[in-house]
Amino acid sequence: MTPEHNAAIVTGGGSGLGEATARLLAACGAKVAIIDRNLEAAEKVAADVDGLAIELDVTDPVAAEAAIEKAAAAHGGVRILVNCAGVGVAARILGRDGPMPLDAFETVIKVNLIGTFNMMRLAAAKMASLDPLEDGSRGVIVNTASVAATDGQIGQSAYAASKGGIVSLALPAAREFARFGVRVNTIAPGIFFTPLLYNIPEEARERLAESIPYPSRLGEPSEFADAVLFAIENAYLNAEVIRLDGAIRLPPK
Repeated sequence: MTPEHNAAIVTGGGSGLGEATARLLAACGAKVAIIDRNLEAAEKVAADVDGLAIELDVTDPVAAEAAIEKAAAAHGGVRILVNCAGVGVAARILGRDGPMPLDAFETVIKVNLIGTFNMMRLAAAKMASLDPLEDGSRGVIVNTASVAATDGQIGQSAYAASKGGIVSLALPAAREFARFGVRVNTIAPGIFFTPLLYNIPEEARERLAESIPYPSRLGEPSEFADAVLFAIENAYLNAEVIRLDGAIRLPPK
């Protein structure tokens, strides 16, 4: 499927990986709705790409359905969904102050995993009702996992569990949506230069870069966006999880 002339939604599109993806899809001719909890950030990206900004908590089922309807009303039936919205928390299961607070674990699972599932189920329902394109396809969904899904470090239990769930969603969702002509793929990025790393001292960032075999640098959001575009355009790519990590395998800590 080509992004050109098709309606797309990018969650977490106000910054980082989502922003880069929204900008690339728009440059390829897609009509993009940028969804983010930070409306100001979403509006800034939308203004640059002639898109639509929508403020949303992706875990809210009612608001999420309304957001998809709003995107469709502005751009036509949504055929592309890219889920980039996510959060992280660094905490040991058993820390110095005792067990990890359950609500901290729950928040990460809710936003990363349940939020991804929520948007996927609602978007897929809309895609299934669209007329098929010439190749029989109706839509494509790209989710964002992480190398932490398989290489989870100490202190990453919540994040790793949430991303592992996203990895596990790819195959059953792709199998279920096959009869509708909707594909599902997942990108699992390694260490990327995103807002999460902006506040880390440069020396610490350099150490992170040195730990990556090749190329020995942090990933660029534009490279993530390129992988998303590949997952959208390659019609035979389905149910796949693509590691995008410079060959890194995360150590225990």
